[in-house]
Amino acid sequence: MADNLAGTVPAETWTPPSWDEIVRTHSSRVYRLAYRLTGNRHDAEDLTQEVFVRVFRSLSTYTPGTFQGWLHRITTNLFLDLARRRQRIRFDALPDDAPERLPGSEPSPAQAYDDRHLDADIQAALEALPPEFRAAVVLCDIEGLSYEEIAATLGVKLGTVRSRIHRGRSQLREALAHRMPQRRPEPAAAAATVAAATATSAPVSEVSDLTDVTDVTPTAGSAGTADTAERTVAAERTSW
Repeated sequence: MADNLAGTVPAETWTPPSWDEIVRTHSSRVYRLAYRLTGNRHDAEDLTQEVFVRVFRSLSTYTPGTFQGWLHRITTNLFLDLARRRQRIRFDALPDDAPERLPGSEPSPAQAYDDRHLDADIQAALEALPPEFRAAVVLCDIEGLSYEEIAATLGVKLGTVRSRIHRGRSQLREALAHRMPQRRPEPAAAAATVAAATATSAPVSEVSDLTDVTDVTPTAGSAGTADTAERTVAAERTSW
């Protein structure tokens, strides 16, 4: 059944995997991508749940191919839909008793965990990117997809993918310039820094088991940052 999930069997012999097998095989990977796109545990868990609801509803119409690529496409497109909906939200005026209803300033256990394990500079830089740029950068520099695979995932032209990644990296370079004060970082260096910091930032969720994650934090001005990032991302991809 593993071939069914990998999309490596001929279409005429492909049989749908069981629901339990899909969740067991892909939940960790989907959650990691969701966390990198949303930047927080709550939204990542909600997005992961939405993905598997969509998979459950669409599995009967799935055309055999790359199952993992199909999950990438569903996860990314649901994230972009969520981001667009939030941009359209208009907040009403708060009622007079709003301060009494608002939660206290004391961080929750989950927030405290995130604060200890998430590189604040990297997350802030990623969240500052437009959602389309963030998705392209995450898929390329963290998930390791090719430009062609990203174009298929996002349903856009190859030139659009190149433009989004270039512009996203340029904005990251500016946002992270203070991390490398000795010289102005190139877009590729910024991408490597993001990969190193975010490859290990996703906290363990109820739907994921990240036992293969190690703590690697880039050091400002370190000559080995890019090499460390490449090794970290390569090790994580191999572990999948």
